[in-house]
Amino acid sequence: MTELPELSGKVALVTGASRGIGYGVAEALVARGDRVCITGRNEDALKEAVDKLGAERVIGVAGKAHDLAHQSEAVERTVEAFGRLDHLVNNAGTNPVFGPIADLDLNVARKVFETNVISALGFAQKTWHAWQKDNGGSIVNIASIAGLAPSPFIGAYGVSKAALINLTEQLAHEFAPGVRVNSIAPAVVKTKFAQALYEGREAEAATVYPLGRLGVPSDIGGAAAFLTSEQAGWITGQTLVVDGGLFLNAGAGA
Repeated sequence: MTELPELSGKVALVTGASRGIGYGVAEALVARGDRVCITGRNEDALKEAVDKLGAERVIGVAGKAHDLAHQSEAVERTVEAFGRLDHLVNNAGTNPVFGPIADLDLNVARKVFETNVISALGFAQKTWHAWQKDNGGSIVNIASIAGLAPSPFIGAYGVSKAALINLTEQLAHEFAPGVRVNSIAPAVVKTKFAQALYEGREAEAATVYPLGRLGVPSDIGGAAAFLTSEQAGWITGQTLVVDGGLFLNAGAGA
């Protein structure tokens, strides 16, 4: 970024943000003037992301999302570097398996839930106790439309995202009135994470979307920027579906 916007006075922590949706979210928050801490597993990729976003206002903390020590370090370093922690965006996630849930290795299922649900709760707890309990703020959990309807071949991922949506509602109820908690449920977004769902057939995959294209990270970044803004000040416990109109087809041609 060649020209930095005026500081907003707010600080955000975005998990899993060295690339893809998380990077798109961090980019949107930096663009409005937030200072941001991003996390990711790969230290080199994280450093590259920090440099691209602007090291004057962005720091990176490398580690695995489900690691309790990493969660603590990320929250502590954010507060140390920027003096506050207003917004948490839980984006880190995994989907290491593709196939029927009937044959799913339960150890893989545990890994999916540990990363997609338990880590989000851990980051929320730590952010709450470190800053938000006394000062307010917001949390956005990146869920998926797979958490809203059956999703063949990514069943464990979908079940974990359904749990994340319910966790969003639980936290929204418990953390009110000072902290708003919402989630975003994207359809397929063009990232390395989702590449297997459209690689080599993007035009075909996009035909089922009324808006005629797959999502891009900035689509989710804009939604997250809205949900963490004052304009969303009366919104909590909600799941914003960002799907290019895909769910409009649910009742068509039965």
